[in-house]
Amino acid sequence: MEQLHSLVLGEGEPMIILHGFLGMSDNWKTLGRRYAENGLQVHLVDQRNHGRSFHSDTFNYDVLSDDLYRYMREKGLSKAIIMGHSMGGKTAMQFACDHPEMTKKLIVADIAPKFYPPHHNSILSALKALDLAAIGSRKEAETALAEQIEEPGIRLFLLKNLYRAEKDRFALRINLDVLGERMNEVGENIGNTDIFEGPTLFIRGGNSEYIDTKDTPQIVRHFPLATVKTIPETGHWLHAENPDAYFTITKHFIES
Repeated sequence: MEQLHSLVLGEGEPMIILHGFLGMSDNWKTLGRRYAENGLQVHLVDQRNHGRSFHSDTFNYDVLSDDLYRYMREKGLSKAIIMGHSMGGKTAMQFACDHPEMTKKLIVADIAPKFYPPHHNSILSALKALDLAAIGSRKEAETALAEQIEEPGIRLFLLKNLYRAEKDRFALRINLDVLGERMNEVGENIGNTDIFEGPTLFIRGGNSEYIDTKDTPQIVRHFPLATVKTIPETGHWLHAENPDAYFTITKHFIES
């Protein structure tokens, strides 16, 4: 079985950070350095079918949790702080419930333990419509995406997946076909009876609809020690929109 690709920063207590759907470890490099500067060994991990990690036809939270288990064993990590955003947060939740003995603390960014209906169709459609053979630059790719995606920030986020496979040919790092076929799996919940009884922090964006106040009973049912914090005036990408607030909240939780 192939190992997940990662970037490891710093020395000290292990911390693993898991990106969201269509993201990659690079999304967390700036914050990762800040954690590393505060005495943590930070593992920025690409989940399967994302970034520089392997592609596979199998894609669900059970295998994503198993991938992380194997990664920790291969890296000699007996226990770590596990942080995940969105889809990565679901992976982190599943892993903590599957392997509580390996999870020192759990941090979940803007996702709840519940089912989410598929809502990435337009983004996947725009990516599939990219004629990579005809694109000669990132600017051309962004112009093409702009025909279907109005928000510049989302376009730049997606274009992090674009790379030169050859001198004159662009490609995408994400496994677009499988992620499109398995999109329902991204919205799935963790196991109904899964519980992690260790220290847990949920952080929500004040303007995001991903975590609602009515989700609190469900959160506490799966994570009895959970606290929920809100970063005002941020959306789903709260860690990118207000990294200082995100870092302060998480640093306090890690050190408490």
